[in-house]
Amino acid sequence: MSFMGNMIGNKALAAHGKNEYEKAMQLYDEAYEKGMDKPRLLRGYSVLLIRTGHFDKALEVLKKIEALPGLTPAEKTDLHVNYAIILWQKGHLDRAMEILEDEFRHLKNGTMYSIIGYLKIEQGDAEAALAFNKEALDYDDTDPVYLDNMGQTYYRLVGDKETAKTFFDKAIALKPSAIDTNYFLSLYDIEAGDTEKAIERLKTARGGFFSPLNYATPEMIDARLAELGAK
Repeated sequence: MSFMGNMIGNKALAAHGKNEYEKAMQLYDEAYEKGMDKPRLLRGYSVLLIRTGHFDKALEVLKKIEALPGLTPAEKTDLHVNYAIILWQKGHLDRAMEILEDEFRHLKNGTMYSIIGYLKIEQGDAEAALAFNKEALDYDDTDPVYLDNMGQTYYRLVGDKETAKTFFDKAIALKPSAIDTNYFLSLYDIEAGDTEKAIERLKTARGGFFSPLNYATPEMIDARLAELGAK
């Protein structure tokens, strides 16, 4: 056990919890170099690495977690979920889904519903995505991520923008800062000729902290803002 590494890791985790992501990453990097070896600290590091697109480093950290003795079932599940996200980002979506659906058979929780629900959309099977995201909403019909996933399913796969909007509207009421929900609702504003509202939504989305599980990217949003002449 590395006392110094874990002490710095605790500071990193605290900064992470306050959404001070740049500070957290600097501290995690330092802690890792000094031998940080507590699963919860390494997990925090791996999550931030994944969210910032450092997939090879994240995989290295996950392998270090996997080698630790005494991991709980929950820690093992979390490890597999993060590994699956990396696989997807490296172009192995079907394999990632196999891992996630195997875990889902043993553990149905909010995180699993949100991740699998989104990746079902990425797989492109409208029927499967609708069925799964309906199940997620049966599990919790007030979760903004599930509502957004269903909205994206109707918008991207079914082509039913009217129905999609009902889900986006419910999602944004619950989470006004949601990146993807703001992005999609801005497209409706553009169609309606409400440029000012569209720009407002896009700027809100742009101010968020992106992850691989966002459909909208900073580049996509910047392009839309440029098209609208936003300053």
